[in-house]
Amino acid sequence: MLGMAGALSAAAQTTLPAPVLSALQRAGVPPDALAVVVQEAGSGSTLLAANAQRALNPASLAKLVTTYAALDLLGPAWTWSTPVWLRGTVKDGVLDGDLVLRGSGDPTLVVERVWLLLRRVQQAGVRDIRGDIVLDTSAFTPPNGSPGDFDGEAARPYNVQPDALMLNFKSVLHAVVPDATTRRARIVATPALAGAPAEQSVALVDGPCGDWRGALKLGFAEDGTARFGGSYAAACGERGWAIADARPQTYNGRMLEGLWREMGGRLDGRARAGLAPADVPPSFEVSSPPLAEVVRDINKYSNNTMAQQLFYTLATTADPGMPASAQGARERLQTWLTSRFGSAADMVLDNGSGLSRETRFSAELLARILQHAYASPVMPELMASLPVSGLDGTLRRSRVSAGRAHLKTGSLRDSAGVAGYVLTHGGRRLVLVALINHANANAARPALEALVQWALDDGTARPGLPP
Repeated sequence: MLGMAGALSAAAQTTLPAPVLSALQRAGVPPDALAVVVQEAGSGSTLLAANAQRALNPASLAKLVTTYAALDLLGPAWTWSTPVWLRGTVKDGVLDGDLVLRGSGDPTLVVERVWLLLRRVQQAGVRDIRGDIVLDTSAFTPPNGSPGDFDGEAARPYNVQPDALMLNFKSVLHAVVPDATTRRARIVATPALAGAPAEQSVALVDGPCGDWRGALKLGFAEDGTARFGGSYAAACGERGWAIADARPQTYNGRMLEGLWREMGGRLDGRARAGLAPADVPPSFEVSSPPLAEVVRDINKYSNNTMAQQLFYTLATTADPGMPASAQGARERLQTWLTSRFGSAADMVLDNGSGLSRETRFSAELLARILQHAYASPVMPELMASLPVSGLDGTLRRSRVSAGRAHLKTGSLRDSAGVAGYVLTHGGRRLVLVALINHANANAARPALEALVQWALDDGTARPGLPP
């Protein structure tokens, strides 16, 4: 049954529901730009299929393939491990040697967890590192290109490229805190990177909030440090702005050095790249949360960086002795797809996040994958990772019935889509996949909502659908 799940029924409806057609017309999108499959979960009985076999850009719906493959191959309890060596002798608070970290791709090493890692070093009796902080990133092959290649937005955290040692998404959160007394807005950086100011300030002004980011006039100093030279409206209140570091190759070292000194530690050497000991066990290891929790963060919030880290991890787990690469990850996913679904000729894999102009899937293949997942032992983990309509993640503002749809969303400049599971008002669980590729794709999101509502109503139209 699994091999045939998702096969399209000859009796399936092929005409798009009237509310969907109306919404497409209002958005200026022709019906043939939308590919749809709606099936009963488990049986594979098809209610609606249109343009189902056409290969389209799925945008972030590609994360469904990455996350389900990882859950299926590794299991929901699988974890990343980051080993740490105190390479040298420790006496009277002094490490006479190097602190060494080896990355394995863990995407959860945010500032709080890095602080805990360094706290473990201090608990081992180290306050003064007389050597260097050595960072081993050899588990991943450095990606080709640069962060701004996709859309020219190198400062956006979603464009951060994969790294075996991914600390805090290589980004800095700038908290903007208005101070009415001084008529200044303090801009506080977390983490405070070595060599960068921990705090800046701009003038606090009256008036509406408006484009507060534009008003701050972000720029970058010669050393890559974010600088703010504008003003900030008091009406905005306190806000946060995450900015990808302009020097990602050295971010990890500057973060560790800055955090170590902030914690009262001393470093006589410097942070540098190097290799971990091959013949000495680590002093301790730091484990990530289980894969199920990571998959939840990836899908709920469509986190591109975490998805890319997981994508590369599929390659490292397939061949632990070789550095992971995008090509190795693509081959691992293609092998998995072939083993589970036979031929996947309508799929073009590029990366694991969907942040790509090249990736192509058909709605039919995505439906087959969701049907397979529905019958698998990891179904609860995958379904629970998807945004819930009207409640959380990227669907928190959805206007369809709250709580009845678990759907991954996807969006690029000319692509939009949803895919996942819908619980109808009649009590049936449906698999739903919808992809739009068109210059006005994102203006046609009401058509996707109308389709989800049609599915919730067991395939019947009713008055009061979202306009």
